[in-house]
Amino acid sequence: MTRKKEDKNRPLYMISVVSRILEVHPQTLRMYEREGFVCPHRINQQRLYSEEDVERLNLVIKLTKEMGVNKAGVDIILRMRSRMEAMQNEIRDMMRFIEDDIRQDFEDRLRRIFSED
Repeated sequence: MTRKKEDKNRPLYMISVVSRILEVHPQTLRMYEREGFVCPHRINQQRLYSEEDVERLNLVIKLTKEMGVNKAGVDIILRMRSRMEAMQNEIRDMMRFIEDDIRQDFEDRLRRIFSED
């Protein structure tokens, strides 16, 4: 899972490619960057967007153009989404801990049961 996350964050696409993929003007992408919705990598003054950046921009475009959400609303939605992902990761980690604890307790009980004989 970590490898996939790293691959999605790898800068790949120049602004011209992303603008064609998302069917928006490059200036729109620059505006979204100024608004803080996305932060592409920069190599020698050139913007390079990752797959995750493209997905995030696609969401921003859907929210603004298809759903009529204003920039402040987009910002709130993106922050809430980020918090939800962080909470999901915490819950996943807690569940692993609980599962490990239950498994250990179960194994300890089995050992006691079979060692009593």
